[in-house]
Amino acid sequence: MFRSVRHMIYDLIEWRSQILSGTLPQDELKELKKKVTAKIDYGNRILDLDLVVRDEDGNILDPEQTSTISLFRAHEIASKQVEERLQEEKSQKQNIDINRQAKFAATPSFALFVNLKNVVCKIGEDAEVLMSLYDPLESKFISENYLVRWSSCGLPKDIDRLHNLRAVFTDLGSKDLKREKISFVCQIVRVGRMELRDNNTRKLTSGLRRPFGVAGNSLC
Repeated sequence: MFRSVRHMIYDLIEWRSQILSGTLPQDELKELKKKVTAKIDYGNRILDLDLVVRDEDGNILDPEQTSTISLFRAHEIASKQVEERLQEEKSQKQNIDINRQAKFAATPSFALFVNLKNVVCKIGEDAEVLMSLYDPLESKFISENYLVRWSSCGLPKDIDRLHNLRAVFTDLGSKDLKREKISFVCQIVRVGRMELRDNNTRKLTSGLRRPFGVAGNSLC
């Protein structure tokens, strides 16, 4: 409602400037005044304010100089015009919604943009961060993994990509959007020793991938 009234006020301000400019021909000026009064009456109607009864030129009728019957007929005409405008606006909105739905359904694929800011997880060794989309009802992943290698010092292994860790999950079709639930899952895999507490340098292992943690967030 606020946005609708704001747009109407902007239109009225623009039309008022055109009227005050004095550059419009008489026929265009008359048509513009009708547009102004129609917009005002429409705004009063959607805000549940009193309907202003006007003559053919858009001037407010004086009840002291206009008969009751004339006022009643003018009120009927004004009410009918406002109702027609309301129905027209409603029809246009429905057509826009239908066109949007048709365009949305006709789009072959969609995409999800992901921007990784930081990994706040004390691991103590290098790690791999894998992000993917998951369907919890079917218990399966529906996308490939976005892999970021994270160092033990808390920064990306590829330092040139710091603050630029972005990925786009593409080719999400209408079937994916119709899923009842989709979750965004982040898996953390520790890369290093078999056991973090293993300090025996003689049997120290390295480069082993061990599951460390997982987090998820529901998208829909």
